[in-house]
Amino acid sequence: MAIPEVRDGVSLPRTQTGANPQHLLVTLLGDYWWGRREHLPSSGLVALAGEFGITSTSARAALSRLARRGLLESSKDGRRTFYGLTPRAGQVLDEGLHRIMAFGRADRPWDGSWVVVIFSVPEDQRDMRHVLRTKLRWLGFGPLYDGVWVSPRAGRDEVAEALCDLGVASATVLESRVVRAVGGGDPLRAWDLDALQASYDEFVAEFGPLLDRVARGDVGGAEALVARTRVMDAWRGFPALDPELPEAVLPGGWPRREAQRIFARVYDVLGPLAEVRFQEILADHAPDLARRAHHLTTAGARGTGPAR
Repeated sequence: MAIPEVRDGVSLPRTQTGANPQHLLVTLLGDYWWGRREHLPSSGLVALAGEFGITSTSARAALSRLARRGLLESSKDGRRTFYGLTPRAGQVLDEGLHRIMAFGRADRPWDGSWVVVIFSVPEDQRDMRHVLRTKLRWLGFGPLYDGVWVSPRAGRDEVAEALCDLGVASATVLESRVVRAVGGGDPLRAWDLDALQASYDEFVAEFGPLLDRVARGDVGGAEALVARTRVMDAWRGFPALDPELPEAVLPGGWPRREAQRIFARVYDVLGPLAEVRFQEILADHAPDLARRAHHLTTAGARGTGPAR
């Protein structure tokens, strides 16, 4: 699963299964260096990537690419190179983390209305069409028909602003209620509910047993660092697939809440162990900086501050 993350002009690495060096390095900085402005040595970041099977050559190339894309800024101390998130990239990551951590915690109230976007983009502007669809998915929309997208949660002003920013020449934003839906006209048909439910079930099946092992104390620091990143990578894709569809219109026993419970528990409980492993690796390259690393918690990313 690859989810392009483009927010406010900052193009983040794609979220995907498997070890993507650029995505991994940004994730590690978000999980253990959140809110800090000090730069970390490239050698330490390369060593951390090595825990995930990333070669030194690939990790260094990823750091260079992230810097060229404006996500990382670099500094020098003698012959050593250091990297840190740019302020803008850090802000966008903070916003994304807040959304990821809050996602699925509860069934938010819904008044039964749908926000509808109707748009037309000329064939010679296909690149804009792709960017618009990506943005609409991020805002919580799904395609009901070609050029007609719907969402039960999106804000009208936010959608209108996005259309304006992208320079879409022909578009309409409506807020309406369904009087009657025939065949494929049900707004829920904008999402493949069977596939979405299967994705949640797979998440529960994969990480539920890990939670049991964590509870028994069977997970060490090295495994905790890798597993915690895996659970974050798997969970962070769901907001782009599911705009927190209201439970009132979903099949009974919908697995989102159970999946969220497992994510939050695994991520938080593995935090201290993973933090120690992060510090151990970084200490070989920058002992003073290593002591400042801290793990993020699901509560911390929702606004209570990073764990210390």
